[in-house]
Amino acid sequence: MLYRRFGRTELQMPVFSCGGMRYQFKWQDVPAWEIPTDNQANLEATIRRAVEIGINHIETARGYGTSEMQLGRILPKFPREQLIVQTKIEPQVDAKQFRRTFEQSLRNLQLDYVDLLGLHGINHAESLDYSIRPGGCLEVAQQLQAEGKVRFIGFSTHGSTDTIVQAINTNQFDYVNLHWYYINQWNWAAIAAAKRHDMGVFIISPSDKGGMLYQPPQKLVKLCAPLSPMVFNDLFCLSHQEVHTLSLGAAKPQDFDEHLKTLELLDSASEILPPILARLEAEAIASLGEDWVKTWQTNLPTFEETPGELNIRVILWLWNLAIAYDLVEYAKMRYNLLGNGSHWFPGNKADRLNELDLQQCLSNSPHADKIPQILEQVHQMLASEPVKRLSRT
Repeated sequence: MLYRRFGRTELQMPVFSCGGMRYQFKWQDVPAWEIPTDNQANLEATIRRAVEIGINHIETARGYGTSEMQLGRILPKFPREQLIVQTKIEPQVDAKQFRRTFEQSLRNLQLDYVDLLGLHGINHAESLDYSIRPGGCLEVAQQLQAEGKVRFIGFSTHGSTDTIVQAINTNQFDYVNLHWYYINQWNWAAIAAAKRHDMGVFIISPSDKGGMLYQPPQKLVKLCAPLSPMVFNDLFCLSHQEVHTLSLGAAKPQDFDEHLKTLELLDSASEILPPILARLEAEAIASLGEDWVKTWQTNLPTFEETPGELNIRVILWLWNLAIAYDLVEYAKMRYNLLGNGSHWFPGNKADRLNELDLQQCLSNSPHADKIPQILEQVHQMLASEPVKRLSRT
């Protein structure tokens, strides 16, 4: 395993982390006796495999249902100083409730402290306010730190880059969990801001949210050769020294194997990546046209500025991925989450397009004339049953 300094925490963080949201039994709390023996055995085998290969950062959240409770049966069996344990608690209007929720997490994990406590989901102005206002959740986290129950404080986010940068610039957080990978590089400005503040940078779900790369389309497989899409994406992310660790949401012990192939390639990333990156860009241009590829995002309105809160940027992004790389199943999954994702995946899909006048909000886009037709095509291609966030299933 390779390790990187996790910003000002000074922790030696493995470049891969063991995320805790794919191996648990349920997304809701259940009594301990309801957890099947085989499910618990698989989770414990996954954790043992992670630690065996040097992935000693185990990451979970109160919002991950039975994950914490199940981890509480295995984590205390390891020497505590060998582990880096992170859990995450959603910011709440009542900071006292935030503390009570954290105390429940600590009981679930059967630990005396966590190394990393993340404020889970600083996604918009409201959750940022709950966090950083006087007497808010950040103050409670700092009290827990003073009591020795938390070593370092960070936040996770699915929010806009502007919101993330605003939270980073408070200089009150030691690390950030955010989205950034080949198919979605919008948050680079936030990573640059984190570097300026010497924060740890943890990439959320690069294999699943980064394109459902456990089951990649054949077109993407060919474009990424000789690497698998998963290894390509890992290498792309880790070739940037500003990135410290990638979350691997392992569902079983074998899920680490493909990722491990990345480690021996890191020193050669500058030779391996350019031809693959060139092929991916060339295919996007061949499929979508150079002018579109280079300018499609120019002067697009935010979903808040758009009638019906239509999330035009996300919808066009998914269109691009489906057309250029055959990431149709991924695009369907994300598209049908629109309207159901609350502040975790905000805005709406294009199901009411004929009721909306987009002329004014698109007036500064170089593609104002064609975007409404593309939005209609996207809806015809991708619309299916609404998708719920995992924690709501």
